[in-house]
Amino acid sequence: MKQILKYFLFLTLFCFVAESASAQFSTFKELHKVKRKETIFGIARDNRLTVQELINANPEMNMPGYELKKGDYIKIPYPNGQQPKAEPNATVEIDMPTKPKVVEPDMRQREIRVGIMLPLHSINGDGKRMVEYYRGVLMACDSLRKNGISTDIRAWNVAEGTDIREILKDPHAADRDVIFGPLYTKQVKPLSDFVESHDIRLLIPFSINATDVYENGNIFQVYQNGNTLNEAYVTRFYQRYKDHHTIIIDCNDTTSTKGGFTSALRRRLEQSGIVYSITNLKSGEEMFKKCFSTTQPNVVVLNTSRSQELNVAFAKINGLTMTKPDLQVTVFGYPEWLMYTRTHLDNFYKYDVCIPSTYYMNPLSQKASRFAQKYRWNFHQDMQNYHRRYGVTGFDHAYFFIKGLHMYGKNFTGASGMVGYTPIQTPLHFERIGNGGMLNKAMLFVHYTKDHRIETINF
Repeated sequence: MKQILKYFLFLTLFCFVAESASAQFSTFKELHKVKRKETIFGIARDNRLTVQELINANPEMNMPGYELKKGDYIKIPYPNGQQPKAEPNATVEIDMPTKPKVVEPDMRQREIRVGIMLPLHSINGDGKRMVEYYRGVLMACDSLRKNGISTDIRAWNVAEGTDIREILKDPHAADRDVIFGPLYTKQVKPLSDFVESHDIRLLIPFSINATDVYENGNIFQVYQNGNTLNEAYVTRFYQRYKDHHTIIIDCNDTTSTKGGFTSALRRRLEQSGIVYSITNLKSGEEMFKKCFSTTQPNVVVLNTSRSQELNVAFAKINGLTMTKPDLQVTVFGYPEWLMYTRTHLDNFYKYDVCIPSTYYMNPLSQKASRFAQKYRWNFHQDMQNYHRRYGVTGFDHAYFFIKGLHMYGKNFTGASGMVGYTPIQTPLHFERIGNGGMLNKAMLFVHYTKDHRIETINF
């Protein structure tokens, strides 16, 4: 009986000591009050935690629609689940078998996990174009596989009316290395917050009005807004034509969106002390002729991109050069002119036309022909007849980005020369914007030479 009582007292003492020890310190290091603009990812990083460790300590973060708000209090666990050592008189050491922590291989030693979050349907033009873009991504993954780079790709149909927050509840969304999307501006903010909290790269491929790239270091934005492009085009125009006499033709197009470019160009010329001329498409022959220099080469700029005004402008320039064959005239265009190549090709060659753009595919090149043929074999139809081929765009984006992640992992920045990929249509090179993400700075001139060649000048 005494022996049994002895064991009972020992067990009671053991339980009391163990309970006292656990009461002396919490499994959480501290409560953190959330500050403005703080994110789950940033808080985890500052406390040497993984995002998952922080979420495990705060299960409410897994609730649908959860948002981290200023003033919230969240629990900060100890790094790697390690608690501080208790006082010697309060510890009871019990040897327990431990499960080894599984460390996931770096993406450079495994498949690259790709997510596509775009409208993938056949209801309207947006969906059809994005389906073609997605097919280009699949073709890039197939080409990369032949070069020893594996991919795990998952796609979600994120249409214009889709609440992308519902899509992001899918567990597979959180394990991606890169997500391509979205197409619509209103979906950028929730997706931007999601990739930041899960440390995922986000490639925004097309035109959006959101400014998240300026704050979120995980975003790679391909699209450049109009003001950014106008300044870039003006800079390259000045470098190429600073020894030319510039003639700006007012085309009386009240719908034109090219006033931003011509205004920026005029400011640059005036700041550099360069004289230029302005004329009107309705000007008489004599007034029109007076605007051209007989001692310098001339470069003509229209303030519209429309085909009908371009027809009239070429007619007037042709009439002028017939009466003054010694005049040197070249013409500077707009990306929309790429749609008019068949109609104006002879004049493009004749007047040494340069068209600024962020993309171009020479339809006569072998690479373009091979791609079109493979697309037809794979999907039993041709790409849609846009001047920008969306299937090729998807291929260029995916090949460049997935290969970059395979080579550099999370250190991939998309800077010029990192990947060594020659695009079929869409050049890419990214630069960091302040403390935010990466913005594509690639642009080019499509040059129609007088000896009937088409060359691409990349910047």
